[in-house]
Amino acid sequence: MFPSTSPDTGRDPWPDDARPGPAGPSRGYPPGPRTGPADDGGDRPERKGPRRLRKGGPGRRPDDEPDDEPEEEEPPVPVRRPLALTVAGFAALLGVGLVLGAQTAGPGHRLPFAFIVFGVQLLFVLAWTMAMRPPALLVVALVSAGAAAIADAAAVQSEIAGLAPLGYAAAAGFVLGVLGQLVRRVDRVRVTDSLGSTLLIVVGVVAFASLIVLGRIPKGTQAITVCLTATAVALLVARLTDAVAPWPRLAPQVPRGAAGVVAGAMLGTLTSAVLGSYLVGFTPTSAALVGLVTAATAVLADLAVGYAEAGRLMAGEPPTLWIARHMQGPLGGFALAAPAAYAMCVLFL
Repeated sequence: MFPSTSPDTGRDPWPDDARPGPAGPSRGYPPGPRTGPADDGGDRPERKGPRRLRKGGPGRRPDDEPDDEPEEEEPPVPVRRPLALTVAGFAALLGVGLVLGAQTAGPGHRLPFAFIVFGVQLLFVLAWTMAMRPPALLVVALVSAGAAAIADAAAVQSEIAGLAPLGYAAAAGFVLGVLGQLVRRVDRVRVTDSLGSTLLIVVGVVAFASLIVLGRIPKGTQAITVCLTATAVALLVARLTDAVAPWPRLAPQVPRGAAGVVAGAMLGTLTSAVLGSYLVGFTPTSAALVGLVTAATAVLADLAVGYAEAGRLMAGEPPTLWIARHMQGPLGGFALAAPAAYAMCVLFL
């Protein structure tokens, strides 16, 4: 017999969300599913941070994990041995041509040496304008070549051997080069950024004319022989050392080594000291002094050209003409060594 009243009589009504299941089995029926919150003696701690998924899901990223991955270092630029040997040979030929040309100069025979210098100046204009590529490149090249011709003529024809006519030629060439860039609107936008490159090209090409002026003063031809021989030996040894042992690397982006720079300057100085013991008007000490200045100046200028080329490539500029890019260093070294030789001859000899 069943009781006449329901066992739920007198109990509280069910909650709104779900009816709780019985605590244990009753009347032979299985317990119902637990749909309410678990009451196991305590609240579960709240989860902090992003949820970590199981294996196969997205990666787990705790708060203390760094977001950025470490950047991979780029390998250094390789040193191409055939290229270094070729540049070394070009520097040696350039020095031999200028030294032999200086020997042909005399009081009434300055034109042959002037023609040799003008040929080197044209090479300088070609290499440096193609490498630096200023606005209105053709205008800058023509103006620089004209300034070189005017400077050479002034060095040959002036009554007093001095650098003042060369300074006037350089100033006029720079002004005309800038004006030529201002003519077109496309070039006018970049003219402010190209003032330094235009000035460098014009002054560098006019600097070669100081060799003609140096050949007109006493001891000038001997000074050209000592200084340019030291310059050629320094550039030759520096490039040969880079082809054999470019160590330690000065910069990963520049395929040059410190050993070549130091060895080139030292052997260039030694060569000038040896020449000074045979040339009239020089001593080993005085020749070593002028040779040290010109040799160190040349190798540092050659090295600076390598850094400038690496900077242009890192800035995203397209590479320049191959032959012009690698002629730029030796030509820049001789262009800077020429006025240094003149200054050392005037001040110390």
